[in-house]
Amino acid sequence: MAAERGEPVKLSGEYRGRPGAVLARLQDLYPALIDLSLGRLEALLAKLGHPERNLPPVIHVAGTNGKGSTCANLRAIAEAGGLRVHVMSSPHLVSVTERFRLAGRLVDEDVLVTALEKIEKINAGAPITVFEVLTAAGFLLFSQVPADLVVLEVGLGGRLDATNVVPRPAACVITPVSLDHEAFLGGTVAAIAGEKAGIIKQGVPVVSAAQSLEALEVIRRRTAEMEAPLRVIGEDIFYATGADGLEYRDADGVLSLPLPALKGRHQDGNAVLAVAALRVSGVGLSLPAYQGIAHTFWPARLQKLDGALARLLPAGWELYLDGGHNPDAGQVLGEVLDGWQDGPVHVIAGVKQTKDASGFLKPIVERASSVQAVSERGQHLAMSVEEIIAASGGRAIAGPTVRDALLRLTAAGGPPARVLICGSLYLAGVVLAEDGWLGR
Repeated sequence: MAAERGEPVKLSGEYRGRPGAVLARLQDLYPALIDLSLGRLEALLAKLGHPERNLPPVIHVAGTNGKGSTCANLRAIAEAGGLRVHVMSSPHLVSVTERFRLAGRLVDEDVLVTALEKIEKINAGAPITVFEVLTAAGFLLFSQVPADLVVLEVGLGGRLDATNVVPRPAACVITPVSLDHEAFLGGTVAAIAGEKAGIIKQGVPVVSAAQSLEALEVIRRRTAEMEAPLRVIGEDIFYATGADGLEYRDADGVLSLPLPALKGRHQDGNAVLAVAALRVSGVGLSLPAYQGIAHTFWPARLQKLDGALARLLPAGWELYLDGGHNPDAGQVLGEVLDGWQDGPVHVIAGVKQTKDASGFLKPIVERASSVQAVSERGQHLAMSVEEIIAASGGRAIAGPTVRDALLRLTAAGGPPARVLICGSLYLAGVVLAEDGWLGR
């Protein structure tokens, strides 16, 4: 369970430029023993003057699927309402600077290096994880730059995640809970829900996605213990999706909203979670701000690519990228493929070693016109191509790289088609870098 505060953060190929040099040094301080507490980070934050206690209102987001998209919607709505928004998210895809937005802008590399070097000096060689250092850097930067709201994404779990040192958020969000990171969080949905619900604080309002009965029971029990008001999609929060938008309703009234910019039926629920969280948070947004869901952007979530890799495909073809990687995400992508029946869909899949590849792939390979398994140089803990083929039930063939797979599709020709690269956020980072995406 301890590693959820800092599952070793990869360094090869991930940290570039000056931040990478500092983080590489700090990687050597990874503790040999984990103490099952937040003690190391709390001690470091005390030496820094407790920046986590000097922040704008915080919305804290935990869950298995949809955290990043929900956070992106929170930011889009708040900025549409004129608020200055800090964001801390993970993991990053191409550059570590993606993890931090200061009042709406990605942190400058030199500013991040200055914060990391200050933390390195104050930490003075004490055991620490890279994720704890990055979290401390985020809090330090957020305390130094004026803003109106902090959107804070849990790294892994919740109860013992480094972000959980924030004493009293304005609201807590629990996105859909399912099996993932079982080695760290437990082998049942109920156990994982208990870890996610660990972010709930005394009296702080909570909004939850629609959950399985076992997950919701755990969340209800935690909110009751903490006397925290709870609203749940499908019970206290309602929405209906039409051709032109969403109709939203909760105890505070009705909203007519545009369709979310992030595509896929599951993204309607992520947008609604963000709307609900802001409505209970007390940040005081005007009603037009909620139209901001029409302008949300979040990379590697059914992101349409148009760079170097996309140009390898024939005219009229489309290339998409999604970082989903667990069985629930596979089911969601399967439903997306159901909506893409106007032409063939070819899948290129790369998976992390520790993931349930067969559970992820099953609903996808059932619907795809073809499946190619890939493993990229620089893709952290990539599952072998042979293992992915086996997990696909023998349906997949070897890419064995994304570029090879795209060139094979181009050579084969055929009618205009969609190509979906999926299976891992680490693969997504490699793909975005090769496609020429610079982040925004």
